[in-house]
Amino acid sequence: MAAPAAEGSEAHLEAALADVPELARLLEIDPYLKPFAADFQRRYKKFIQVLRDIGEKEGGIDKFSRGYESLGIHRCADGSIYCKEWAPGAEGVFLTGDFNGWNPFSHPYKKLEYGKWELYIPPKQNKSPIPHGSKLKVVITSKSGEILYRISPWAKYVVRESDNVNYDWIHWDPEDPYKFKHSRPKKPRSLRIYESHVGISSHEGKIASYKHFTCNVLPRIKDLGYNCIQLMAIMEHAYYASFGYQITSFFAASSRYGTPEELKELVDTAHSMGITVLLDVVHSHASKNSEDGLNMFDGTDSCYFHSGPRGTHDLWDSRLFIYSSWEVLRFLLSNIRWWLEEYCFDGFRFDGVTSMLYHHHGMGQGFSGGYHEYFGLQVDEDALIYLMLANHLTHTLYPDSITIAEDVSGMPALCSPTSQGGGGFDYRLAMAIPDKWIQLLKEFKDEDWNMGNIVYTLTNRRYLEKCIAYAESHDQALVGDKTLAFWLMDAEMYTNMSVLAPFTPVIDRGIQLHKMIRLITHGLGGEGYLNFMGNEFGHPEWLDFPRKGNNESYHYARRQFNLTDDDLLRYKFLNNFDRDMNRLEERCGWLSAPQAYVSEKHEGNKIITFERAGLLFIFNFHPSKSYADYRVGTALPGKFKIALDSDAPEYGGHQRLDHNTDYFAEAFEHNGRPYSLLVYIPSRVALILQNVDLPN
Repeated sequence: MAAPAAEGSEAHLEAALADVPELARLLEIDPYLKPFAADFQRRYKKFIQVLRDIGEKEGGIDKFSRGYESLGIHRCADGSIYCKEWAPGAEGVFLTGDFNGWNPFSHPYKKLEYGKWELYIPPKQNKSPIPHGSKLKVVITSKSGEILYRISPWAKYVVRESDNVNYDWIHWDPEDPYKFKHSRPKKPRSLRIYESHVGISSHEGKIASYKHFTCNVLPRIKDLGYNCIQLMAIMEHAYYASFGYQITSFFAASSRYGTPEELKELVDTAHSMGITVLLDVVHSHASKNSEDGLNMFDGTDSCYFHSGPRGTHDLWDSRLFIYSSWEVLRFLLSNIRWWLEEYCFDGFRFDGVTSMLYHHHGMGQGFSGGYHEYFGLQVDEDALIYLMLANHLTHTLYPDSITIAEDVSGMPALCSPTSQGGGGFDYRLAMAIPDKWIQLLKEFKDEDWNMGNIVYTLTNRRYLEKCIAYAESHDQALVGDKTLAFWLMDAEMYTNMSVLAPFTPVIDRGIQLHKMIRLITHGLGGEGYLNFMGNEFGHPEWLDFPRKGNNESYHYARRQFNLTDDDLLRYKFLNNFDRDMNRLEERCGWLSAPQAYVSEKHEGNKIITFERAGLLFIFNFHPSKSYADYRVGTALPGKFKIALDSDAPEYGGHQRLDHNTDYFAEAFEHNGRPYSLLVYIPSRVALILQNVDLPN
């Protein structure tokens, strides 16, 4: 009998290519993945097998992902109530609440196969026996004899009243539910994301509402030129200071901002403005809460999660899903569909993907980029298969939907199609970029910035796997860190941001570098761009939610948009630049263009130049030197004009460039480009030149 082919052998490669329809394309893009073809083959076959099993046992993923239509509590056409739960470890299941005077045992569920329980409650005088707005609890009797009061995992609305510690489950069944009026926007050619948190969107020291965000923040986002918002902290979380990352009720929109209908209005209004809306979805872990969370729902630690130590994330102190469980797959895939269908979200940013992908959860691990780190026993393939299924479902239901992976590891093919054996995401976050800017500001003098290292960080991404570039996100704004504006200007932001105050060297440097960092990240760093709300205008201080350590203060849990509205403050300059940068990208589309050609990264002069989408980007990071008649290479002949100038007065610049100047490219080869032109580049200035001889 012949010996089996060794992994990485030609025979094994041929077998993998036969099994995975488009694997050859992936290996053509990156030949260094050939030794790992068997891994892609195994993952793809497992993915296909799960889809087949779902088809055979459930009638397909379309039916399988509609768990919310039968599980939980539902009013039938005749007014009766049908209830269903999955509680495999329970001895008994009951429903109690306002409707039965909180009698814990008067309404028992009937036990079904596979850990399911159901209850039918007939109508009451042709009306529902459980009115809209009434409180409910599932009562679980455990095998050890305990009586446990729980919230259904499928609850659609939960609230915490006054000083209560736990959330209450509210039956949400309005007579006149919100009806969407506007269709979903088409998938943006270039993705410009405004990362948003509804609760902190007011300048007042309080939790802002969905209504406030709809009326006051959406118009700002539209004006700034962003075409997508990423909503954080929407899935219900009992602990506000968790920033929405300790989910307790996965199907409930957070009630601290308003009602489900008001969230629907927010999404619908965004759609009317042509703005795509993404949900920050957390399927990487869940809160440890049991009375108002998923934990110990049926009295065991192994219902939705791994039992024992494997079921706990030591760093986050939260529970970890068992992605190989049939009912957990139903729950999570149905959750994906729920937010797409019920609230008309246009896709997701998946949080904590690195934690999902590896058994070590990324803890204590540095990723060098060596391919051995992404394949082998350290990979949690059950979690990876779930992510492939989630992406498959999302893109099957809505082909224009968008999915983004928050992965710090850089796993190859995570953003390649599932047909290639990839993860199926559209984008990944370019998480090394903000770290690079913070490192430069913390550890290096301006004159010691390495231009080559900046360019490397901004361009170091996998071919044909799209990245979302960002200079800073919510992570950098949190207490314990600083925003870029605060790293740059620190205490002087309290005293010298008035136009009536002296333009000090610290404020001058901060305003100029803030613009340059954002533009070079936008232009060179990816195929999409992200900004956290308020950071576009250099929001001062940090972000800190009410907690015991700050006496439950809301002072730092707000966004002071009023600062940019004040004509006497310099925040308006940064806001203006961010707006015009986005609007220029909308017209020219550099994010959707191929990766830039970098023609110069001069360490002594501190100059970076590159071309993308027919535009010529020029950056002078030198703190004091300006250059007259500086030669810059270009691929295009003809006349160029200034399209964006960070030194313009409306952006808080020094107005050293004449926008009436014409720049002519001559047939003089420079830095590997066939043409070149001469340009004056003042210190700490970024500018974009546009070839006006080209057709629009």
